[in-house]
Amino acid sequence: MENVKVAIWGFGAMGSGMAKMLATKKGIVVTGVCDRAESRVGKNMYEVLGIEQGDRPDVIIKADIEDVVKNGNVDVVLTATDSFTKNAFPRLKYCLEQKVNVISTAEEMSYPKAQQPELAAELDKIAKENGVTILGSGINPGLIMDLLVVCLTGCMTDVESIQAKRVNSLSPFGPAVMEEQGVGITVDAFNKGVEDGSLAGHVGFHESVAMIADAIGWKVEKFEQQMKPIVTTIDRKSPYGFAAAGDVAGVNMTGQGYVDGQVKIDMIHPQQIEPEMEGTHTGDYITLKGTPEVNMAITPEVEGGLGTIAMCVNMIPHVINSKPGLKSMIDLPVPRAMMGDVRDLIEK
Repeated sequence: MENVKVAIWGFGAMGSGMAKMLATKKGIVVTGVCDRAESRVGKNMYEVLGIEQGDRPDVIIKADIEDVVKNGNVDVVLTATDSFTKNAFPRLKYCLEQKVNVISTAEEMSYPKAQQPELAAELDKIAKENGVTILGSGINPGLIMDLLVVCLTGCMTDVESIQAKRVNSLSPFGPAVMEEQGVGITVDAFNKGVEDGSLAGHVGFHESVAMIADAIGWKVEKFEQQMKPIVTTIDRKSPYGFAAAGDVAGVNMTGQGYVDGQVKIDMIHPQQIEPEMEGTHTGDYITLKGTPEVNMAITPEVEGGLGTIAMCVNMIPHVINSKPGLKSMIDLPVPRAMMGDVRDLIEK
């Protein structure tokens, strides 16, 4: 069997990280990369990554996706370009119409019917017409605050309420995430951005709540979320962000899903660059009230950047094996690491 062929669209922190991970795996190979950054276009992927190429052929980064993905020339494309389904839609549509499976890092794509049901239905239709599968995944949404919650309810006879809390560092993420979280802006600018809706904060609460509720059979009648700035008292610098003392280093996001007039799903998610610089320790926590009660704690947090990279790469065999259409993490087999030959995981 030939190697599984992968293309990557978007070669920032996440896309390049996926390429590095794929370079360590057997039976799978990156055959093309699309990116619009002038500093990368025209260069060999291995040169940009700074890793050994060995006997692998050159992978020249292209600015035009048609030079990378066309007419089923790859098995799957990993897209790491957007956070929102509406913005990602044209790119996703193109890939599907080329009869190529897609895994997207766009947070809203983890469960797009939560906020974009019409686009979700259209993507499902296009995927089925072309005999391919599309999935949105990542560390959060995608695993920590939704799929892992759903899995843990499997040992319960009754669920009364759910709380998912993630205290994490934004430092591994790229410029797009820095902008969405308001990293480096003033408090006044942050508050204005919240008021006019131009500041996204964490993207994915709505999707995580809907995924959990649908999975266990709750009907969410109302969803709410709140955003507050995390202000730093010292200068903080990460690879892709900077916050001066007195400015915003991140955002404290909270969200609630109401069932039968009560908050049944409670989401708490403070995230910032370099949290340890001011004594904040990261971690992931799930508290399930019911029978029996379930409490889970992971400390420190599952690193967001590496987690997202691994989730998308590790889901490649499941997406290739899946029936065509739009899928979510609750539709496919549970994620697991690929430590052997990836080709052995592909159903013949």
